[in-house]
Amino acid sequence: MSHNRKRIAVIGAGISGLAAAYFLQRRHEVVLFEAGGYLGGHANTVDIQLEGQRCAVDTGFLVYNDKTYPNLIALFDELGVASIASDMSFAVSMDAGELEWAGTSLDTVFAQRRRLASPAFLGMLRDILHFNRHARDFLAASVADGATLGQLLDRQRYGRLFREAYLLPMAAAIWSSSPRDILDFPAATFLRFCLNHALLQINHRPQWRTVRGGSRTYVQAIAATLADYRLWTPVNAVRRSHGRMVVETLAGGELFDAVVFATHAPTTLRLLADADARERAVLGAVRYQPNSAWLHTDTGLLPRRRKVWSAWNYLAAGGADGARPVCVSYWLNQLQSLPLKTPVIVTLNPQQPPAAASVLARFEYAHPVMDQAAIDAQQALPQIQGRRGAWYAGAWSGYGFHEDGLKSALRIAAAFDAAPPWAVLG
Repeated sequence: MSHNRKRIAVIGAGISGLAAAYFLQRRHEVVLFEAGGYLGGHANTVDIQLEGQRCAVDTGFLVYNDKTYPNLIALFDELGVASIASDMSFAVSMDAGELEWAGTSLDTVFAQRRRLASPAFLGMLRDILHFNRHARDFLAASVADGATLGQLLDRQRYGRLFREAYLLPMAAAIWSSSPRDILDFPAATFLRFCLNHALLQINHRPQWRTVRGGSRTYVQAIAATLADYRLWTPVNAVRRSHGRMVVETLAGGELFDAVVFATHAPTTLRLLADADARERAVLGAVRYQPNSAWLHTDTGLLPRRRKVWSAWNYLAAGGADGARPVCVSYWLNQLQSLPLKTPVIVTLNPQQPPAAASVLARFEYAHPVMDQAAIDAQQALPQIQGRRGAWYAGAWSGYGFHEDGLKSALRIAAAFDAAPPWAVLG
């Protein structure tokens, strides 16, 4: 990559686009385009008024940890963004509370005392211990044979309750995907992620953290450095022309030396008017799960038993076929240490909307589905990266999380000789 100063467009102002613009502007002229009215994407903090207090709460990106987010931690340090310790407890509530448990303690595991004498429930606990103990062996086998998670569970004959009341709820809550889609994830990808994040062990887990004052704190810090960002400016198309890139908006066409697409892969494919077959194959392989996020105070969307309430609460309706989008309630008081007695909750895809009087806001998000097609697209991404002026950033290029979006931007910054010395790109 030539080190001459270039004019670069960045499309999309989530973590990937913000970071790309932030780093690239150190050596180049950058214009950041955002179709919506705010910067940040899933880093979407809103103010609520409750109990006579004004509180900033997050509705998308909520937490990170001190082990597997090295780039995000370094970025926050550079920006002077403070954090506080968070809680990552997890609960499952099925069939309107007919089965409820949480992993916080033995008291919450057996919140329903009758489960002490339930062969099925005790079998689930044995399956959990067995799965966790053999996860590394399963990873090695899955790398070799390419099994999906569903195939691995079938092969190892894990019980129904282990799947429906533990593993699939945990995974569906993490990736904001339906249980059916989770079963199609490559087992190796799933296991590698869980092992890296210490999700399959009781001791020595990483400390999870949340941004003090909400994630908009880091968004505002980056925005203060940007020379040219344009809200409410949707890009209609991008096309190549005589060795340069034309970005078309309602204001007309604008010439750039390169374009960084920090949009969802299907959106990128729609915008790239002259995509070739290879670009269409890679970008067209990544699916997204749309998720409606309701910010509310309706405790009917938490487990029935108060002692089971956790930071993350998976809710499953009776007779669900696994294709329904995940329903999970994030208890923000616990996650963000809110100084409120009133429970403040973000629920993805509630089976029934929260009570109207409890609703504070509603947002629409989308999360990549990390199935085999998406993993294959990740492997093929270097083949199209930077070709004919087009660059691609996004969490879809990794596990689908904030660290992955940031890392994708850092890789592009490195190609333009603009990455910080602390970047971890491996």
